[in-house]
This record gives sequence, C-alpha cells and structure tokens, in this order.
Amino acid sequence: MLSRSMAATAAVLLSFCCPISGTALAADAPVRQLAQARATVPEAGTFISTLAADAIAGMSDKTMSLEERTQRFRKLLTADFDVPEIARFVLGRYWRVATPDERAEYTKLFEDYIVNIYASRFQEYNGEQLKVSAAVKDDDGAVVSSSIMRPSGPPVKVDWKLRTQAPSFKIVDVMVEGVSMSVTQRDDFAAAIQAHGGKVAGLIEMLRQKVASSK
Repeated sequence: MLSRSMAATAAVLLSFCCPISGTALAADAPVRQLAQARATVPEAGTFISTLAADAIAGMSDKTMSLEERTQRFRKLLTADFDVPEIARFVLGRYWRVATPDERAEYTKLFEDYIVNIYASRFQEYNGEQLKVSAAVKDDDGAVVSSSIMRPSGPPVKVDWKLRTQAPSFKIVDVMVEGVSMSVTQRDDFAAAIQAHGGKVAGLIEMLRQKVASSK
C-alpha cells in the first residue's frame, strides 16, 4: 500500500540534489498570470534554490557512507520540512482517534521511514537541474513553481507549498505534475489502516517493520 506514493516521494527528494539553473521569477504564461494575480515572494524562491544548492553540496557525493548520508538527509529534512505537520495531515481523520502514545510513535516512525528508505536515493543523481520559475504568496505562506530539467525526457513540473515560519519557511507539501504528495500518501495510509481493521496500531506496526527492514 505504501510503495506507490513513496516512490513518487523519492522522485521529489531527488530534486533536492539538483544544481540550480536560473532563479528568475518569470516563466511561462500560466505562471506569469498567477504571479500577476498574487504578490510575488522572491525570498520563497530563494529558499527553494538554497535548499537545492545545500542538498547537492552535502548529499551528492557517491563515496559517502550510508550512515553519513542518512544523518545529513535527516538534518535537511527536519530543517526545511514541517515534518510533524505533514505527518498529522497524512494521518488525516485518524489523527483524532489515535491515542497520544500512538501519535508520538507514528510521527517518529513517519520521519524515520522517509529518512531510512530515501537517504540512499541521492546516489541516483544524474545531472538533473532544478529551475525555479515563480514564487507567489498564498494564505499560509507561498507557492514556489519549479521544473526538474532532465538530461533525457521532458521537464517535470514541481510546485512547493511553503508555510511562513520565522525567520524563513517550512515546506508542507510538494505537488508533482499537479498531484499532491501529501494527499497521495494520506490515501495510501488510510487504505493501510482500513486493511488493519481501521486501527492506527496496524499502520504503526507496518511502519515499524518497514523502518526495521531498511536498516
């Protein structure tokens, strides 16, 4: 149940190790129209550009040990993503029925699962470039539009939803070709919970096993 959305998430994570190829806040017609309708937020575009630059500087060395890569990835993830908020959203309506202990363990396992499984994905960097095209204000913070420019194949459109968290931002969702990764993961987790009798404990046990098997 978890593999489909996590595979998509892995594709997004690979974009963090892409060198920047231009960060001008101007792009194609739809993006320009959106920017005209909303105030631009240049600092949000800079946030995503800096994230990508930091990731390639710290994560793309193929000679790095898995342990070091995992540590660096966890630091990047927790620094730039609102992991607790994403975890709550992904659990959806089941967050309300989970016990405090279940919430705490699930949130920790959610982070561990992403870190343990996907830190190694940075070894797959193959010259992709992340180009930021626009950054516009929304109700919670900003939305940054970008494209992953690949050596072969068409560009992949990636939008980053940011929440303002002084003095900067935190990423709360990533949309790949218009598909929300958080919503996709929430659907998969809900299916996993239903497969375990509607119990959050079933999802937690599944995540325990996934985390243990990835070490």
